[in-house]
Amino acid sequence: MNTRAPKNRKDYQPIKVYCFPDERETIEQQARSTGLSKSSYLLRVGMGYPIRSIVDHHQVEELVKINGDLGRLGGLLKLWLSKEQSVGGVGARTVRETLQKIETAQEQMLVLMQKVLRPQAEPMTSSGRSADTSAGKDDGP
Repeated sequence: MNTRAPKNRKDYQPIKVYCFPDERETIEQQARSTGLSKSSYLLRVGMGYPIRSIVDHHQVEELVKINGDLGRLGGLLKLWLSKEQSVGGVGARTVRETLQKIETAQEQMLVLMQKVLRPQAEPMTSSGRSADTSAGKDDGP
């Protein structure tokens, strides 16, 4: 009479995995390196999701900070150019090239961040490749 619907995974039967102590230590170590619990790590591996190191997320956070710095640098350069009459011997071509380099660096960082983070959300196919075929295409450097 008092049957309640399961609300989360803990309401269901767990799967036991028998392993040697060294295998257990390896699994625990790999789970720690991803920032996941052992259960979450094994579930993701078993479901075919790619596993990323927690270091990848820290690197993306650093890239986001650098991207913001580059954006502010470009903004300051544009502001300086709009207010100053004389550019102090710096040619317009040099300024345009610098702004282009900033934009190119930002685009490259965005591509790198997407490569690191996108596979987290996409399950792997039985062939070990991401289900989204466009994510594996390389558009060049």
